[in-house]
Amino acid sequence: MRNIFCLILTGILAIIQACSPSLARKPVFDVLEPASVLTLEQDTTIVLVRDYFPSLDKIDRTESPHLKVVPYPGQDTVMLILREDTPLMTVLHVFSKGQAGNIPVRKMTACTESSPRLAVFPSLPDTDALCTIRLENGPATLYLFWQNSLVQAVRITDSYNVLLPGFTALMDRSWIRIYAFNDNGHSNDLLIPLEKGRPVLRQDQISRSDKQAQIMYQVFVDRFYNGNPSNDRRINSPEVHPRVDYHGGDLEGVVLKIKEGFFRELGITTIWLSPITQNPYDAWGQIEDPKTRFSGYHGYWPLYITKVDERFGNEQVLEELLDRAHNDNMNVILDHVANHMHINSPTLQEHPDWVTSPVTPDGRPNFELWDEFRLTTWFDKHIPKFDFSRQDVCQALSDSALFWLQHFDIDGFRHDATKHIDKLFWRTLTRKIVKEFPERPVIQLGETYSTPSLIGDYVKKGMLDGQFDFNLYYAFLNATVDPEGSFINLWHELETGLMQYGYHNLMGNISGNHDMARYISLAGGALDRNENHKLAGWKRNIGTGDPDSYYYLAMLHAFNMTLPGIPCIYYGDEIGMPGANDPDNRRMMVFEGYASQQLLLRERVKRLTSLRRTNLALLYGDLFPLHTSTNVLAYVRIYMGKAVVVCLNKGSEFFDMRSLRLPFDLNPEAMIPY
Repeated sequence: MRNIFCLILTGILAIIQACSPSLARKPVFDVLEPASVLTLEQDTTIVLVRDYFPSLDKIDRTESPHLKVVPYPGQDTVMLILREDTPLMTVLHVFSKGQAGNIPVRKMTACTESSPRLAVFPSLPDTDALCTIRLENGPATLYLFWQNSLVQAVRITDSYNVLLPGFTALMDRSWIRIYAFNDNGHSNDLLIPLEKGRPVLRQDQISRSDKQAQIMYQVFVDRFYNGNPSNDRRINSPEVHPRVDYHGGDLEGVVLKIKEGFFRELGITTIWLSPITQNPYDAWGQIEDPKTRFSGYHGYWPLYITKVDERFGNEQVLEELLDRAHNDNMNVILDHVANHMHINSPTLQEHPDWVTSPVTPDGRPNFELWDEFRLTTWFDKHIPKFDFSRQDVCQALSDSALFWLQHFDIDGFRHDATKHIDKLFWRTLTRKIVKEFPERPVIQLGETYSTPSLIGDYVKKGMLDGQFDFNLYYAFLNATVDPEGSFINLWHELETGLMQYGYHNLMGNISGNHDMARYISLAGGALDRNENHKLAGWKRNIGTGDPDSYYYLAMLHAFNMTLPGIPCIYYGDEIGMPGANDPDNRRMMVFEGYASQQLLLRERVKRLTSLRRTNLALLYGDLFPLHTSTNVLAYVRIYMGKAVVVCLNKGSEFFDMRSLRLPFDLNPEAMIPY
């Protein structure tokens, strides 16, 4: 008897479950997370297949119906060559142990107003369908995947039946992905989460293991809360300005705030801890204005990368923090530093040959050459850069990261300086994680300041889940702070990201971070866009400026909370803490004595996190633009027929949202203000 099948009608796909499934044999590919989409380059594309299926031990062969597949030097590597008949989308079949897995393959083309559009809706009346998929701007060719199985590729012109694997209902969480294209371009991509073979429809079906459901809060440990003054150990040297000495924040402070309900009340589901590994006890580095050296209060100069710094606590406190966070249904990820270690690290004393040269091939000092020599440059003279082109270095450093998963119940990593580390390391680490912890949903997010293409080059199942989207943040900053700024440019950046990373990406959408001036101080004019933000923080007291800055910061939070990806609040941005760049953006967190505008902003953030956590359209809904102009940006997210309409207005003129034309015949009169 047929277990699960899909009925395709003109413009509509109905997903139906019929009877109890049976598992004929253990699947090789469909127990793995769905493979990333493979984006083709212009003529030829070199593909390391394990970037898409990192846990496979052996790959027998690869083939494609629309691409020439040529073996390429290197293990499990092929060259894909475009043919004259290669469509906008196809598939790469990967064979292992007698079974086939499938990687979606597409050409990089922009969506247009006439491109196909897909959305998921409830089932049609008087049918057994679990849900229906609606298509606008058809007809189109549709590709439907369940996990890593290509269920069918079909031109939608009439009724069509498609069988799905029978063991769908045996999995607690699996995924349907749907893509479409025609002569006008690509569609958006659909992602439908399944629980025991049935679409997820309710918020109570979401757990902290669901990566799309994360709302992240960045804790800068030393500047958050001092929970145990007995472990304070400042340098207390006249060489070190108090602003760059230790302030006493620690892991016990985070534990206390978890116990008090700080994160729960704010609606946070994931806590990101700044590096907690052992840093030096003395001062390093120096600037001349003002003249000061620096402590390692930030955690980014590790002496030992498998030891908790005693100024932050110990292993027992970390375990308590993890237990309490998990009991509150929150994840905890660690900020991991692999790129470099402190020059006095025993690791570097034992292996001085593990680092890159501090001199470039043409004889220049190889310091802070971020783009010119991104894989070899040192960040400073006292933190030598590891040479990740060496297999032994990748093995040793990936084992150090794995240590934290082996000994503590952490939920993932934020990886520092991602683009400065050879892909060999990321592949090595991720392969170890998926091999040793196949059932553990470890999330890995990177940090890369660069173009979307370079950022996206690291975002694959065999490397990282996502990276922080600095380009989108700066586009919002430009649109709202620059006098000539426009939401049209913001939409173009958002659209670029959707095409590069996918409509259901895990990119981090930030309110700020520890390496940039606070948004509120820029929005309020307390800081000029063109001045030296680090120097400004040393020279004067930076405030919030114009009171309207709170409105603009609330708009930034609303933007982040309604996009695909992972919204991330930098500590203090929920109350509008001001600041210039490092170290002024790392002031001690404030927990009381809020002004009325701070209280109002915090309540708005709480309402936004609640909206995101309780509305599946903001977790799994596809995004469609509704209006783009200099001062107004409007878009809608749709999932299972429920929609969230978002309208950002930075101008002084009223904009009537009822004038918006919603896709898929949704009724704008039914909108309820939130």
